[in-house]
Amino acid sequence: MDSVDTYWADRAALEWQVELGVHEAIGDQPVNRYEIPEKPPKPVAAALKPPPASEPPAKVEVDVTADAAKLALASADIPALRSALDRFEHCTLKRGARSTVFAQGDPAARVLIIGDAPDRDVDRAGTPFANGAAQLLDCMFAAIDMSLEAADAADRMYLVAPMPWRSAAQPPHELDIQMMVPFLHRHIRLANPDVVVVMGNTACQMVLGHTGVSRMRGKWAEALDRPVLPMLHPAALMQNPSAKKDAWADLLALREKLKGLKDGAK
Repeated sequence: MDSVDTYWADRAALEWQVELGVHEAIGDQPVNRYEIPEKPPKPVAAALKPPPASEPPAKVEVDVTADAAKLALASADIPALRSALDRFEHCTLKRGARSTVFAQGDPAARVLIIGDAPDRDVDRAGTPFANGAAQLLDCMFAAIDMSLEAADAADRMYLVAPMPWRSAAQPPHELDIQMMVPFLHRHIRLANPDVVVVMGNTACQMVLGHTGVSRMRGKWAEALDRPVLPMLHPAALMQNPSAKKDAWADLLALREKLKGLKDGAK
């Protein structure tokens, strides 16, 4: 009976508390509901190791001068040489040039004249000589009865650019010159002139191996199995008209050399 009485007494007490609004049982120890419970630390994700870096592909070093020499030597004639030059992509000057300056005139001419590295006017014209320099060159060689389109093939001249593309640096950088030397030498051998005239330091360096055209002018040299005459460029003569007397002496020497070569061939 005691257990039954206890049950009904406990139930009556519980019902009384419910009527009072109690809706939650509590424990023996007080609980601070405003205290923020400490959050358990998040598990640290294992550091992801980057995949092992693959070895970069080995950089193939290209011998640009050897590549130029190979292309030039494989050219059987002057049109093929021009095509090879168009395919040559190692020279960065090509990207900034307006035109490829190659040659002008009759390749079978007895005299092959090499100008200087292209400037802005030459780059725009696309010919080895341009504007006032071209006009002065025509007058100079007309004085010894030579021109680009002379009726007699023996009196024609062939103009060649030492560098096909304009360089912002004057003179052009050494590597650019070295790349173009095989093309110029092959051009001379394919044209096979009796005499080569080099006008300017770039032409002298590429054909004779050194610069100093002011000291070298008027003195015959030899390269690629033929006589070479250094002369001042027409543009230099325009800036220094007093040097025209030296240019006239050089032209007379050229005429005598051609006459001697012609007489010796008979």
